[in-house]
Amino acid sequence: MPISSWNSRDRWQPSRRRLVQLGAALTAVCKASPLGAADPTAHPEMRKAIAQLQYLTPVDEIKTILDKGKSGAARFSPEQLREAGLTPETWTLKIDADPAGGSVIEAPVTLRWSDLMALAEKHAVRFPHVCVCTNGADPFHMTIWEGVPLREIVWLTRPKGGVRRVRYESYHPPEAPPFQASLPLAQVLETAPGQMPVILAYKMNGQLISADKGGPARVIVPGAYGGKQIKWVLHLALTNDYKSTDSDAELNNDTESPLKTRARFIHVPGEAPAGKPVAVTGYAQVGVSGLSQVQYCLRSQREPSDAGDPNLTKADWKNAVILPPPSNWGGGLPGGKLPSGAIATDPKSGQPREWPMRYTIAHWAALIQPLAPGTYELACRTIDLNGIAQPMPRPFLRTGVTAIHRLPLVVKA
Repeated sequence: MPISSWNSRDRWQPSRRRLVQLGAALTAVCKASPLGAADPTAHPEMRKAIAQLQYLTPVDEIKTILDKGKSGAARFSPEQLREAGLTPETWTLKIDADPAGGSVIEAPVTLRWSDLMALAEKHAVRFPHVCVCTNGADPFHMTIWEGVPLREIVWLTRPKGGVRRVRYESYHPPEAPPFQASLPLAQVLETAPGQMPVILAYKMNGQLISADKGGPARVIVPGAYGGKQIKWVLHLALTNDYKSTDSDAELNNDTESPLKTRARFIHVPGEAPAGKPVAVTGYAQVGVSGLSQVQYCLRSQREPSDAGDPNLTKADWKNAVILPPPSNWGGGLPGGKLPSGAIATDPKSGQPREWPMRYTIAHWAALIQPLAPGTYELACRTIDLNGIAQPMPRPFLRTGVTAIHRLPLVVKA
């Protein structure tokens, strides 16, 4: 899944094995939608487009991950993985104090896989979270992560003082520096009630994380872009260094920026017949400011473009329908159900306590009324819970992509 070649028309398409069944909840929502008096899902093309959506990404469909540290681990042979300590049988995590910073701990720790699994029996947590690069047009995947809160591992060293940040490092060849990231100690040790903690993850969608996906263990930081989600983690250091020491910052990224809210298209037909409705679907990435609404607009190419309005603030935006939680979450989960006890879900129903969920995706749909022949441009955007329209409030590229997604639509007689 190289991000340089992504096109949202082709992304997030399902395998034949996995179709999201939206059921009665979707029908109820769409009947009350602002798309028109009629239920837009009653149209065959709309039903077909919605049925093709999948929510969680099956692990075997995650083809490519970034290796910014150029470790080569994603392509190692089984023998090389064992030598590098990247199998459960050979994996260890070294946890110590940064000798240069004056941090004080009672004892460094070497955690083995059996130790991690023992911690998991008492402390394991699970939650959905989208995986996306700061500069990525579309996510790599939408996944349920399982792991041990990183605080449980930090406390094993019995820190005494002089600790301001936690630095974690990937596997690296002897001749190369590690790819690393760091977090404030408070962010690791303390989590707001009901929110997701920073974890050392060992499962994706209920499956152990293989080395080609960054395993056997990787750090997952809720609300963060991929530069914080370090793969192949083998070393954790407690440090008094007050500065971020993230390798991704050296690549001109703002590693401290949380996820943004934005919309992208999934299904837009390249050509459509005149006089018939056009079915459109997409997804919204739900960032730190949440999601209130998804909108779309349509402009004929015969109309002059407004160079003074690059964000289309004067366009005729119409509300799309944000689809409800899927009845089948996909991703290879047993029965298509979310795992029991997942954070931010109701323990009785197993469904999300709120929808859309932050730091995940939500699908949306629109049925565009019949159009005259011609060439059009479609655009979509989000409105967050602060009432701010994309690409604001952070339009800057290095803090995450928020450019308004635009696609052509040709209507033929």
